Amino acid sequence: MSASPILITGGAQRLGRHCAERLVDDGHPVIISYHRERDELEALRARGIVTLQADFASEAGIQDFLVRLRAETSSLRAIVHNASDWAPDTTDDDAGENFERLFRVHMLAPYLINLHARDLLEACGEPMRDIVHMTDYVARKGSRKHAAYAATKAGLENLTLSFAAMYAPSIQVNAIAPAMIMLNEGDDQAYAEKARAKSAMGLIPGPGVIHQSLRYLLDNRYVTGITLPVDGGRHLR
Repeated sequence: MSASPILITGGAQRLGRHCAERLVDDGHPVIISYHRERDELEALRARGIVTLQADFASEAGIQDFLVRLRAETSSLRAIVHNASDWAPDTTDDDAGENFERLFRVHMLAPYLINLHARDLLEACGEPMRDIVHMTDYVARKGSRKHAAYAATKAGLENLTLSFAAMYAPSIQVNAIAPAMIMLNEGDDQAYAEKARAKSAMGLIPGPGVIHQSLRYLLDNRYVTGITLPVDGGRHLR
C-alpha cells in the first residue's frame, strides 16, 4: 500500500483497466490516462480512480498531460506505460504519419513522461519506486501486418534498458511483454482456437496474469532493466 498514486496510461479498458481496479483493491491510489470518454470511466471514477484525458499522438498533448498530472499529484509510487495503438500498416499516403503516431504513443510519450516525472517518483516517501513499460511479444519477433507497431514497441523495450541504467538505484525500470492475453469483442471460436494453438500452454489466460506480473515487479526490490515475457511459452512454438 502506498500513499502516493500509481499512474497507468491507457487505463480505461482491457489490461490497463484490470490492473487499475486490482491495484485499488490492493489499497493503492491510482491515476489513469484515457484518450476518449467512454462509459467504463464512470465506474472507475466511482471507485476513486482519478482519470485524466490525454492525447499522446502529439508532443503538445504529452506536455499538456504532464502539466495536468502535476496539478493532480506531487508524487508517484509508480508509472505504468500501458497506452497503446494497435494500428496495422498501410501503404497509403498516410503510412508515414501512421508510423509517427505510433512512435509518439509508444516511445515519445514514455520517454518524455519518464524524464519530466522523475521528480514525482523521487518525491514518493517510500524505498521502492517503479517504471513499467508494457511492450509486446512481437517486439522481438516482428510482424507482417503491424511492422510499425512492432518496431515502436521494440523501441520502448530498449528504452527500458536506458532508463534502468539512468535511474538506478532509486527507481527500478522494467518491461512486461504480453502475448494473446485476452480476446477482443467479436473474436469467434475459430479465432480463439487458433490463438490458443500459438502458445505452449494452450491458454488465453485473461488479464489477471498481467496484474500478477506487475505486482511482482512492484514488490521486488532487486529487479531492474528486464523484460518479463508473459506469453504462455509462445516462443517455444
